[in-house]
Amino acid sequence: MCGIAGVARIDGTALPEGAEALLEAFARTLAHRGPDDRRLLCDGPVGMAFNRLSLVNPEDGAQPLVSSDGNLVLIANGEVYNHKELAAGLPSGTRLSTGSDCEVLLYLYQRDGLRFLDRVNGMFAFVLWDRARGVLLMGRDRFGIKPLYYHRNGERVVFASEMKALFADAATPRRLDWSRALSEYDMNATPGFVHGRITTWFEDLQIVAPGTILQIRLQDGTTSEHRYWELPGSDAHSDMTDEDYIAEFRDLLAASVADCATADTELGLFLSGGIDSAAVAALAPGSGLQTFTALTPGTVLNGDARGGHRTAELLGLANHQVLIGSDRVPGPQEWRDLVWLAETPLVGPEIFYKFELHRFARQNFPDIKGMLLGAAADEMNGGYIPSFAGEGGTWEDFESNLGDLYRRQALERNPKLGHWWEHQGVPLLNDTEIDPASPYRDDHFAGYFAWQYRTLEQYNVWHEDRTAAGNSVEARVPFLDHRLVELVARIPAARRSALLWDKRIVREALKGILPEEIRTRPKGYFFHGEGARHTDRFFTRLLAQDGAALLEEALSSDNARRYLNADGLRTTLDRLERSPSTGSTELLLRIVNLGLLDVMTSRLPAAPSLAAARPTPVELKIGDWEREARDIVARVVSEPELDRGAVYALADNALLATVPAQPDSWFVVVDGSFEYEISASGDPAWLALLRTLDGTLTLGEALAKTGGELAEVTEPFQEALAVGVITAVPGTGEPVRR
Repeated sequence: MCGIAGVARIDGTALPEGAEALLEAFARTLAHRGPDDRRLLCDGPVGMAFNRLSLVNPEDGAQPLVSSDGNLVLIANGEVYNHKELAAGLPSGTRLSTGSDCEVLLYLYQRDGLRFLDRVNGMFAFVLWDRARGVLLMGRDRFGIKPLYYHRNGERVVFASEMKALFADAATPRRLDWSRALSEYDMNATPGFVHGRITTWFEDLQIVAPGTILQIRLQDGTTSEHRYWELPGSDAHSDMTDEDYIAEFRDLLAASVADCATADTELGLFLSGGIDSAAVAALAPGSGLQTFTALTPGTVLNGDARGGHRTAELLGLANHQVLIGSDRVPGPQEWRDLVWLAETPLVGPEIFYKFELHRFARQNFPDIKGMLLGAAADEMNGGYIPSFAGEGGTWEDFESNLGDLYRRQALERNPKLGHWWEHQGVPLLNDTEIDPASPYRDDHFAGYFAWQYRTLEQYNVWHEDRTAAGNSVEARVPFLDHRLVELVARIPAARRSALLWDKRIVREALKGILPEEIRTRPKGYFFHGEGARHTDRFFTRLLAQDGAALLEEALSSDNARRYLNADGLRTTLDRLERSPSTGSTELLLRIVNLGLLDVMTSRLPAAPSLAAARPTPVELKIGDWEREARDIVARVVSEPELDRGAVYALADNALLATVPAQPDSWFVVVDGSFEYEISASGDPAWLALLRTLDGTLTLGEALAKTGGELAEVTEPFQEALAVGVITAVPGTGEPVRR
């Protein structure tokens, strides 16, 4: 991983005086991406800055790289995994002057022109200056694993690995694109068939598209795009059997892991309780791999952290459980720094937890410069398909729901047809005619696959890059090998259900490679599921601390006041403090992040390498998980302690109410608002206890009166205590004042 940046005149003139100072400013901002070396180049119309993190051939390979004839100059961020194979195929007499895996790109371009990336396997973003032709080329890998942004006007183009570097240039706009950001599907968590360019969040800042080479003529700015790769469609004429697909997937995944595990420095692995990171761990060559697992309230209670520990145990790998307990709430400045590093409003629990994992790994194992990940397997191999089918759903339900998503997206482009779907829920028109031009009208799954591909760039690879780069580490993602993705994309429509439901192609490919306990483990979620309420409570506390300092700062800019309803946001936070809600907390957090980015672009923070110190991440050393389980939960999860001898009652501002016409529905009313609904038939033990807590009975007496067991009500009772709906009466036996 490296940081690249630069400037090029596109009006036929040379760089003016001061260009080197601009390059230096770019390089300082990107120092976290490459602490091992820094080089600047100013020559004619082009200036380049390069910060290096050296994983391959650390003693050699400084950039910019220059071809033997001096005509080509290259800076690149990333890895070309098959560089040795590609170099062996170059014309006889070609001599590479460094051990850099990226140098081969110069001679591939010299030989093949714009087709020079067709056989390259890797993750990369590059800028290549063809002096002889007077053109500048910018390109990225097929999935956009490595970032490259740019801004241009009539005179010049500036480019960098991260947008914050471009803001060091006074001529680059610093305007948040509020309208587009708020309508971005990933921002508002609305499912839909979203395709096309991702949102960069800022006006007039563009990103080089994945699988694309952008070519700019420096004499007059003439620009063209060459698309060297696209997602393939299904192969209806394939004669491969299910077993053939599974065997090829196994071989390709093994080859990809071997590629990603190639380095001249140490590598680590993020290990969750799922099959994806376990597969990478099992296939990675050699032994001694250090693995890292997030130990949070959510991952403890949903079993993910235990799964990571168990996987490492079965595979004989060292596992470090990085403690991010209930009390590890980041302060306002720490959160600002993380949002600025990531430069996206989508910063949330996952990004915070992964950043902490990288911090622990880098501080405790400084020789680790690359981190293997199981990321993207769910998106590309069917991991989320059962959830799109609905609880207890089937493949047919999944396809039906895809049809609904397709229709919704099509109606956004042709809204006047929408009323034909409003007649008692019975459609009166065929979906295929809503938007006849859609490439996915006859294959909704292909649209789903393309949507997942876009989401990877907008969210997944974006944050994996930044959380790693912020700690001078390179993230490596074996499941994003284009050969693997092409294989899955080409599966015939009739065979998808057999191979992609619940990632069957992955599970079957790992027979004999992973222990059955791991291979057949049901899919879990990083921090969702059981324990999600702790994550929601955690981030509600983040927003509420210091008098809701982050929220008030987010509301302080002119644009924020224009777009955001301050009273509505404050009311939402107030409600979340009383009742943290999955989904609502993250949506509010994203809006706050958007406002923070607006403020920070007007008053630029320090470069990430100069950010304020953060609390030292710590590890909870675990030997026997089963024997230590109670202590692990106690160390990680902060819950109000329940005392059978204490007297409890509803808080003064809370009431229990029901409507006679709806006897099954009861409500907890807080400050006049209906905050909680309880079903008399669905949760009788909890309702009975609430009706019994009158401020005179101890908890033990109340349970005896209702005939309930403490285990039946522990979770809702602790939640009610945590948010203040129930309070303990001082002095056992003292009636509560109401």
